[in-house]
Amino acid sequence: MTTGDAFKRASRLHDLSVPNDATRRPLIGVGVVGLSATGGWGAGGHLPALSTVGGFELRGLVGSSPTSARAASGVHGVPAYASAGALAEADDIDLVVVAVKTPQHRDLVLPALDAGKPVFCEWPFAVTLQEAEEMAAAAQGLPTFVGLQGRSSPTFRWLADLVSNGFVGEVLSVTVTTAATEWGTPVSERMLYTLDRQLGATMMAIAFGHAIDSVSMVVGELQDVVATTAIRHPRVPLLPSGRHIPMTAEDQIAISGTLPGGAVLSAHQRGGIASGAGFSMTVDGSDGTLEGTAPNHPHLTPITVRGARGHGRPTEMPLPDGYDHYPRLARSPIHTLAHVYAGIRDQFLGGPAVVPDFGDAVVRHQLLDAITRSAASGRRVQR
Repeated sequence: MTTGDAFKRASRLHDLSVPNDATRRPLIGVGVVGLSATGGWGAGGHLPALSTVGGFELRGLVGSSPTSARAASGVHGVPAYASAGALAEADDIDLVVVAVKTPQHRDLVLPALDAGKPVFCEWPFAVTLQEAEEMAAAAQGLPTFVGLQGRSSPTFRWLADLVSNGFVGEVLSVTVTTAATEWGTPVSERMLYTLDRQLGATMMAIAFGHAIDSVSMVVGELQDVVATTAIRHPRVPLLPSGRHIPMTAEDQIAISGTLPGGAVLSAHQRGGIASGAGFSMTVDGSDGTLEGTAPNHPHLTPITVRGARGHGRPTEMPLPDGYDHYPRLARSPIHTLAHVYAGIRDQFLGGPAVVPDFGDAVVRHQLLDAITRSAASGRRVQR
């Protein structure tokens, strides 16, 4: 299943509202930048997740053009605003969601922050580390959220607890392999921008960024990194013509580095894999082993966990009660996003901050920047 297929599937889940106590509390007014009448992740992902969680109300939108905005306003029944700043300045908007292409994030996020409103920005957060740092600095004092959905995954949260509670003992090594069908196979005109390294929505940022962020939540942040990258598909077919176009985004990323405590992490992200995408993480420790696997991007698809204590063979381990608040969405691409919005809702109501924020986005961009610098120099980069 490609990312595009996942978005289409999510859009069919818009009516899966889950009644809960939150729906009887004051509603949190949401404005979505990038909400279309015809699809996309705003309509196909964010709206069904908001509806599922409850406690939110869509109250405004910004479209890609005046024509698009009018059409979306008619479909979704809320006012269309001319800009993200105007949307954020509306009195009934409590949260601005930015769900557009990465190159536009900075120019949309900064006016919303300037209006003093909390912002949820999709990942990839920024085109460069410098942009990420600028947006994080502008957000000081405001609640912010970034779309690193894997950290809200019930399974990744459980894996993090297993490791921190000593299931494997002292972590010795972590091995990660990930693959994406994109970045090498035929691409549509709509996704053409993901092939351009300068636009920030590459395989390194999207596929690898999501995966390594989730892994980092489980085992900790890399203290240093040495990287090798390559472009093995320098030209990619454009659909429907089949005409080949250049790709400047890396489609092979191999890294290794040291984790807190001295464990070694190695990871290899591959692009353009025709046989299908996948994810695998193995955590080896002094007292046991944990394995997590997924058929596709792990922030969008179900993760199977196997584990063993001592030298036994890993066997499948079911997710314990208490982690998954939306089990009937477990095979849906909005499963983790629903948990994100549940965390945002609870934070608005006075609960703890559990959803990654702009500061976390900067940390992730720092790693991606270190990987790029290491690959260019051939040297290990300290973080």
